[in-house]
Amino acid sequence: MSEKLSNIEYLNWIKRLKTKIREAQNKVAFSINSQLLELYWELGRELALRQQNTNWGSNYIESTALELRTSFPQIKGFSRRNLYAMRQWYLFYSQENEFMPQAVAQIPWGHNRLIVSKIKNLKEANFYINEVIKNSWNRDTLEIQIDNKLYQKIGKATTNFDRTLPEKQSKLAKQRLKDPYNFDFLGLEEDALEKAVEDELVKHITKFLLELGKGFAFMGRQFKIEISETDYFIDMLFYHVELRCFVVIELKSGKFKPEYAGKLNFYLSAVDTQIKNTNDNPTIGILLCKKKNKIEAEYALRDINKPMGISEYKLTELIPEKIKSKLPSIQELETKLSKFEDNKINE
Repeated sequence: MSEKLSNIEYLNWIKRLKTKIREAQNKVAFSINSQLLELYWELGRELALRQQNTNWGSNYIESTALELRTSFPQIKGFSRRNLYAMRQWYLFYSQENEFMPQAVAQIPWGHNRLIVSKIKNLKEANFYINEVIKNSWNRDTLEIQIDNKLYQKIGKATTNFDRTLPEKQSKLAKQRLKDPYNFDFLGLEEDALEKAVEDELVKHITKFLLELGKGFAFMGRQFKIEISETDYFIDMLFYHVELRCFVVIELKSGKFKPEYAGKLNFYLSAVDTQIKNTNDNPTIGILLCKKKNKIEAEYALRDINKPMGISEYKLTELIPEKIKSKLPSIQELETKLSKFEDNKINE
């Protein structure tokens, strides 16, 4: 018994040591990143000032890059492109303050460079910086979220959270809902039926969870609940770690109808009664439709006392009309392919 206890104490001690080492590693990495960004901020400022106050010509950045690489061959990051990025980065954030913002110093240079290259609005840039810090996004994930226009979608869902949840949880819940959701990754056509959408979402659950956002844990699809000897099946059931509640998601392949809210309300009552623990917050419902009328959705939620949100989902990003008009039709593609195959036969 004492030997077993000794082994447990040893393993716990080792665990604490590893935690301390990882914390030290993170501090060192953060310190190095912060120092590097301070250097880049100063270089960006110098490059911007020289551009404004000298007549050195348009090639001064190329000359500077060559000089720095020659003098410091062991240091990467002094390419012409990177110096241009430093200047752009400094000019972008110095609109608000001559000093580097504290949050900016907490994310890697690659993330900073990506944000400045894609975002032109300071408020939007600060949003993505805070999301990177909060969610520990890598650069690829950040690019996906920017390309999917997360900033424009957050908090746009029609909900009754203000009335059905405490203020703090209501604010957090609204921040966790989008409108619309982008299901491009499913590869389905716009007229795909509910079951097909649900099947593909489960197959691509990792990408679906990424689109839903941080904190969602998948509990199951067609989740069965029994009420008065009758079986009912919830499309998808999740648990949200941060909100500390179950989340019921119902999919509808057509336009939103008011009666959908009533059915979802029924499911929320069932989950709260049969599944929710005493420490869990009230279950939240999300109704995902292909289309919704905002006024109809607001009316449908007005007298419902369970927390619920209604959002649209998109299976494909629409092609702008100007571009669409220049694309060949299916018939034109088939004609060209047929000619190509005939030529290959005659060669």
